[in-house]
Amino acid sequence: MRIDLHAHSNISDGTQRPAELVAAAAKARLDVVALTDHDTTDGWAEARAAAQDHGVGLIPGMEISCKTSLGISVHLLCYLHDPANPALLEEITKAKVARLSRAERMVERLAEDYPLNWDDVSAHVAPGATVGRPHIADALVAAGIVGDRNEAFASILTSHSRYFVSHYAPDPVHAVELVRAAGGVPVFAHPLASARGRVVAPEIFHDMIDAGLLGLEVEHRDNPPEGRAWLRRLAQETGLFMTGSSDYHGAGKPNLLGENLTTPGALDRILAQGTGSAPFLP
Repeated sequence: MRIDLHAHSNISDGTQRPAELVAAAAKARLDVVALTDHDTTDGWAEARAAAQDHGVGLIPGMEISCKTSLGISVHLLCYLHDPANPALLEEITKAKVARLSRAERMVERLAEDYPLNWDDVSAHVAPGATVGRPHIADALVAAGIVGDRNEAFASILTSHSRYFVSHYAPDPVHAVELVRAAGGVPVFAHPLASARGRVVAPEIFHDMIDAGLLGLEVEHRDNPPEGRAWLRRLAQETGLFMTGSSDYHGAGKPNLLGENLTTPGALDRILAQGTGSAPFLP
C-alpha cells in the first residue's frame, strides 16, 4: 500500500481544493491520503466525497501549530479526532484568530517598503481558509517581489525579519492532551526540521510522550539524515510508531505526493487508536 499522511488543501496553505488534492493522490497512485490542513477541518466533507469518487482511502486529520515556552515552533499532526470537541475547537479557533491579526500586522509592516496591501493577500486566501504566511508569500510572488514561496520565507518572511510578527499558539504538550481527549491520534510533524528554525530539546519530546504522543513523522524531506536516525532510536525506545509523508501543498511547495510513505502497520495503529471520527477506506 502507498500511504501518505500529510497533505494540505487551499483550506489552509495548499493550492488545490480538497477534491483536487484527492484527485492528485489518485493520480500519484496513493492508496490512502490524509488531509491535514492547518488548524481546520473544513475540507473534510469535500475530501471524503472525492475519496469515494476516486476510490482513494482518506484519513481525516489536521495540523496544529504549537509553540513552546521558549518560542520554538512545533507542528502536531492529529488524525481521526472529533472535529466538534469543545476544548480542542476552542483552542484552534483562538489560534486561527491570532494568526489572522498577525497576518494583518505583517502586511502593514510590509506595505511600508513594498507595493503590497491586505487585498493583495486576501486574493490568495480561499473562502474560510486559515490565513498564514504562505498567503503573504503568494502575494509577494504575484507582485514580482520574490520568485517563489521558498524565496519569500528565506528572506522577507523569515522569523528574523523586521516584518515578522509572533502570534498565539498552544503549548505542544497541552495540544497532545487535547487531541487525545478528542479521540485523536497525535503525531509530531517533521520534529527535527532544523532548516525551518530551532528544534525542541529531547525533554520536550518526552514531555509530549508522557502527555500521550503516539507517533513521530520520521520520513520527511526536512528531517536531516542524522535527525531521522535519532528519531528512529527514540521511537524504538518509547514504542511510538513512525510515519513518512510528503507534506504536500500543491504548487505551494516542491514536495510531491508519495515522496515519503507510511507503512501499513503504522496506519493500523492509527486506525486502532483514533476514535473521534471515521476514516474512509474503500
